[in-house]
Amino acid sequence: MSLASDIHLPAVQLVNVSMAYRGAAGEVPVLHDVTVGFPERYLTAVMGPSGSGKTTLLHCAAGLERPIGGKVFLGNTELDTGDDRALTESRRRRIGFVFQQFNLLPMLTVYENVALPLRLSGARVRRPVVMEALRQVGLEDKAGRRPAQLSGGQQQRAAIARTLVVEPELVFADEPTGSLDRATGRQVMDLLRHVVDKTGRTVVMVTHDPVAAAYADRVIFLVDGQVMGKIDHPSVDEIAAELGRWES
Repeated sequence: MSLASDIHLPAVQLVNVSMAYRGAAGEVPVLHDVTVGFPERYLTAVMGPSGSGKTTLLHCAAGLERPIGGKVFLGNTELDTGDDRALTESRRRRIGFVFQQFNLLPMLTVYENVALPLRLSGARVRRPVVMEALRQVGLEDKAGRRPAQLSGGQQQRAAIARTLVVEPELVFADEPTGSLDRATGRQVMDLLRHVVDKTGRTVVMVTHDPVAAAYADRVIFLVDGQVMGKIDHPSVDEIAAELGRWES
């Protein structure tokens, strides 16, 4: 499926991507010749049954894993060219990742956690920049606290601020509301929607929740390692009905 004709050109595109892992019984295929694009300035949700390859697709798109076949393009740049150091540098500058389990360092304050990507990249840590990232997620008054002193939703918002502080072009999120209650999950989705609508960034997320997916401009359905359909500007009922087709 090519998205080249979309008004929004692909911010990241997978072309004939295949992926497999080595298991006890040999190689286990996960993605099968997948071609899909994620439009710029879109919030795209990837859904599908458990074991369908959603997280693997996300990792390949973000350059966290190299596919065994096919190509991945970030804009016009192929991610699989050059050495690991060049790939890491490109990913650090252009891509942010939000995980389900937050991955905040417990011994650091919220401020220090958000500033960490700047330190790791060798950039100067400027307090106004870090505080602006915290302000965007509504945590400027929690800068001096440690993660254990925050609620789950606040920890996820701190993780999103840590991603935004380096001003990435794309944000990938793996089940960003999976550890949260429904009300807190909606707050996080409002924030991700804001990231797209107000800052012009591209967000791609994996989710199992039709309510979270309904915040997306597009939902892509992945089944047995293949893209089987999509819905643009979906409702919760449309998503649930389509998901039910593949989970039954």
